[in-house]
Parts: sequence; C-alpha cells; structure tokens
Amino acid sequence: MNIIDRIKYDGPSDVFAWRWPHDSLVWGTQVIVNQAQEALFFKNGQALVLLGPGRHTLKTANIPLLEHIVNLPFDNQTPFSAEIYYINKAVNMDMKWGTREPIPILEPIYNVFVPVRAFGQFAIQIKDAKKFITSLVGTVDEFDQQKVLDYFRGHLMTRIKDYIAEKVIKDKISLLHISVYLNEFSEALEQDIKDEFERFGIEIINFYLSSINIPEDDVSVIKLKEMLAKKAEYDLYGQDYDKVKMFDVAEKAVC
Repeated sequence: MNIIDRIKYDGPSDVFAWRWPHDSLVWGTQVIVNQAQEALFFKNGQALVLLGPGRHTLKTANIPLLEHIVNLPFDNQTPFSAEIYYINKAVNMDMKWGTREPIPILEPIYNVFVPVRAFGQFAIQIKDAKKFITSLVGTVDEFDQQKVLDYFRGHLMTRIKDYIAEKVIKDKISLLHISVYLNEFSEALEQDIKDEFERFGIEIINFYLSSINIPEDDVSVIKLKEMLAKKAEYDLYGQDYDKVKMFDVAEKAVC
C-alpha cells in the first residue's frame, strides 16, 4: 500500500465535489486546498472537519476529532483511511436549462391552447459544503454540473411551467407579447425556486428566463394570429368593418 503524503485536486471548473480516491493517509500528510475550494474529512460516515484554502498538515492539533476515531500507532506512520471530499466554491455561471417538450398554455384572450417552450440560464455557488455533501452528493465519487441539473430539473420545470401558466391567465398576458415580461418573470422565479436549492447548501446567484418561444408553424399559433389579424382589422375600421368585408367578398366574386 502506497502512503500518500500530499493531497491536491486541480479538476475542471464544472465539478462541484470530488472524493479523494485513496485511503492511505498518515499523520503529517499535507492537504493542499486551492482558492475557491474547501476539503471535508469523513471517517466512518461522520463529517469531522472542513479545511479552507491553504496548505494543511494532518496532525492532532488540526483534526482532534480524527485522533479519537483513528487508532494511532506509536510512530504515527501506519496508514489509516479517511474520506476527503474537495468542494468547488466558485460561482458557476453556465447552468443552462430548457423545456424538453412544449408546454400547452391557454391563451387567456382567445381561449386557444398554445405550445410554449422556455429557455434560460442561472448561476450557483456552494455555500454550505457540509450540507451539500451530506444531503446531495452522498457517496458519489464526483458530482458535476450535469448531476446538479439532472437532480433539480423536475423541480425547475414544474415551477417554471406553473408560474408562466398562472401569470398568463391571471394577468391576461397574450403569449405573442410575452417576451416583454422576461425580466419580471426571471426575478419572480429566482425567488420561487431558491429555497429548494438552499436545502442542499446551494445558493442561486442569478436566474434568467432568456426566451419564451412559440412555434410559428403550429396550427394553434396560426389560428391565434388569424384572430389577432381580424381584431386589428376591426379596430381599424370600427363600425364599417362589416361593410369592408362585404366589399371584399363582392370584389373576389367579380374577379
């Protein structure tokens, strides 16, 4: 068994948690923690100590709890096992999300169901490393950006879908003009979903609803646009609308 006397992690920025794969530690082993990192020690499933950035030497003065759990040999050189997790504390700005399938939402003005797709991006930061590891990461060797997105996808999609549908109906917002509400929706959704992330030691820094798309070739969208065109024509001609339509019919008959 090779004795490990120096531990360090220089992994990719999209990895939030990484477990040191070896267990041959001795007193005197140096643990290097980079800026924007923390290292969390586990022994027998118990979180013992959290180390911040810097160079740390394993010794009883630094980790007294570990001394009581490990049976120390007389020369302090016999290897012992302990789990060490490195946690990335840097802000990750590249958390992209999007609805996989269109969301059918009732257009409140014309009572037509219109398929809507939403896309956006948010940034997160691990604020409570111990809570993050114990409540979400568990015994996984590596927990990256994709695992975070996969875990929270269901919650995100449910809240986003419910919020957009509720606002459209309650405030009678036309789906064809919904893009002007993106900033308002983004701020409200950030407040709505942040508590679920905080339960796992994660803070949402920014949440953006960057686009709400409506497929132009969808039958319901075409029907909705036809209704809006007729309404615009009526608003233009007012009481003479019926006369204009009658003249149009007559002109087509002549042609």
